[in-house]
Amino acid sequence: MRCEVVAVGTELLLGQIVDTNSAWMGEQLALRGIEHLRQTKVGDNQDRIATVLREALERADAVIVCGGLGPTQDDITREAIASVMGVELVRHDELVEAISDLFARRGRTMPANNLRQAEVPAGATPIEQRTGTAPGLICPVGDKVVYAVPGVPYEMREMLERAVLPDLERRAGVRQVFVSRTLRTWGESESRIAELLAPTVARLDETGNPTLAFLASGIEGIKVRLTARAATAPDAAHLLDAEETEVRSVLGDLVFSGDDEPMEAVVGRLLVARGLSLAVAESLTGGLVASRIVNVPGSSEWFRGGVVAYDSEVKFDVLGVPRGPVVSEACAVAMADGVRRLCGADVGLSTTGVAGPTEQEGHPPGTVWLGLAVGDDVHAVRITLPGDRDRIRQMSVISLMDRLRRHLAQP
Repeated sequence: MRCEVVAVGTELLLGQIVDTNSAWMGEQLALRGIEHLRQTKVGDNQDRIATVLREALERADAVIVCGGLGPTQDDITREAIASVMGVELVRHDELVEAISDLFARRGRTMPANNLRQAEVPAGATPIEQRTGTAPGLICPVGDKVVYAVPGVPYEMREMLERAVLPDLERRAGVRQVFVSRTLRTWGESESRIAELLAPTVARLDETGNPTLAFLASGIEGIKVRLTARAATAPDAAHLLDAEETEVRSVLGDLVFSGDDEPMEAVVGRLLVARGLSLAVAESLTGGLVASRIVNVPGSSEWFRGGVVAYDSEVKFDVLGVPRGPVVSEACAVAMADGVRRLCGADVGLSTTGVAGPTEQEGHPPGTVWLGLAVGDDVHAVRITLPGDRDRIRQMSVISLMDRLRRHLAQP
């Protein structure tokens, strides 16, 4: 079973929206052992969409079309598919009722334009919409098939997992299960991680199962993805367990997560395990640390709060930082200790430094001090980060959280 993905939308070609849908679909197809040959983007033009679909069907057994199922005049994926099938569009009364009921539940009147979403190419099977107004489509084209799903990411993912992927697996006769596990690392470059794992990679290249891949994820570090195939999910998980143990033994504490958890979630678990609470004082990160923390479900259990002390006077007057240079070890230490006392927390963290684009107090952009206050251990470290202003600030966040992770992981 060979499959291609077509993303519809002129906004994709203009760069106004990044096509994350195709990347996600590609990953899901790979995990299910379905051969994925090509991804194509095409604008909102019926003839061009139809041409792309015909070309894809010459190469592949199945095509997934994403986008163009909305109610407006430029949503013409239905018409293009009908053209490829050589059929007319037929309005389905049950779809009209479902869309109308959705608007009624929201206390709104359905616009007439939404009736277009109840039109289905003759011979196609609609896929029930559960999170939006756009039904999906399963469209036979000879002995091949075209699937159409909405472009809204959460609508697309729900429909793909519920209806499209199971149908694809049935058609493909997939007899194997693919399971992946992602280890997140922080503190070394991709080349260094690859160098450390070179013997492991060579061994796995010979066996072919599991496989190992490196994913450079910018401010999220380097991801090491292990993928195994087996007759059942438990069998695949068993293969992954052995390889994860091997990778962890090589990388040590560079690995901070074994199930693709973000750094802040890992830190939260460590704080809960020790019965500790956290407060943060931020200068150059301007609230980014606190923002990532509160994205973790249940963080109210261990996060007390924070202070964005961007102006030096706030550092002096609110956090009790001694007057003097603020891009300094002394400032970072005083900020961490001060916010801990101010918020009544067990642990205090702080960031201060120069995000750029110009120097501050004689220090170049990328000069960052990270403060940590835990019990009697109150100290700060200086790091130098590359990149532009946004990258420096983002990398400061995960570097700060990583220092706390390593401290809490100590016996």
